[in-house]
Amino acid sequence: MMENEAQEAELEMKLTGRSRVIIQDNGSIHKFLDVQQKWSQWESQGLYIFFLPKYCSEMNKIELEWQQLKNHELVGQMFEDELDIAYAVMDGIEARGQRGNYITNRFKFSSNSAC
Repeated sequence: MMENEAQEAELEMKLTGRSRVIIQDNGSIHKFLDVQQKWSQWESQGLYIFFLPKYCSEMNKIELEWQQLKNHELVGQMFEDELDIAYAVMDGIEARGQRGNYITNRFKFSSNSAC
């Protein structure tokens, strides 16, 4: 996903001169050594990563979105397995996007990629 973001950022920088900033929490996956080694490349493409302060969920908008998703789209549901949860989350995000009139995009991750 981040490689895709970097490619889009590079194109945007060429067309508009604007950089792209992604805000992330301090999850270990975001600071994994292989990811850290990509930061300078991404910056050269116009993609910058900004990290929220540790333990600051109120500043992380995705936490608020997850709370709304759990309270409205997933409330009271039981799931047989992880796949059922995954589909319910995807459907919930899509429904919230339609009601809120905003675009949602789904990314497919490659299991062969470290970043």
